[in-house]
Amino acid sequence: MEQEVNNPQSKLSGAFDEPTFAGKVAKEKNSRKKKAAPEVNILLEAVVHGMSEIKAKDIVIMDLRSVGNAMADYFVVCHGGSNTQVQAIADSVERETTKLADEKPLHVEGVRNAAWILMDYVDIVVHIFDKDSRTFYALEELWADAVMTRIAE
Repeated sequence: MEQEVNNPQSKLSGAFDEPTFAGKVAKEKNSRKKKAAPEVNILLEAVVHGMSEIKAKDIVIMDLRSVGNAMADYFVVCHGGSNTQVQAIADSVERETTKLADEKPLHVEGVRNAAWILMDYVDIVVHIFDKDSRTFYALEELWADAVMTRIAE
């Protein structure tokens, strides 16, 4: 008499057919075309303006175009004094990018706890931290090869 062998592959055969969330975001990101330099500059200005409107602290534009394996051309980093301010900065950035550059983020993460909100605009990734999270993650140190531009407050 033959025994049925439990084949783990058969149980998993369809489990990975559905694209993952990261896969969906990557596919959407790849479907969006890179913007021309003037459009990116308008979007950068809109991001910085949105941050400045809510008194974001220590705004830094990190130019990653010359850094290998960077997932965006720019990071724009800042922090707020409280989770409420972090959320208000993110709301302001989205409002200003929509108004001034006719752009909405492809994806936003971190809104629930507002310690680190990430806004993905394909060419530009916006990082809005609370002060402790910014110190802990130290993006400016991690991406030290980038050209850094500090925006005066």
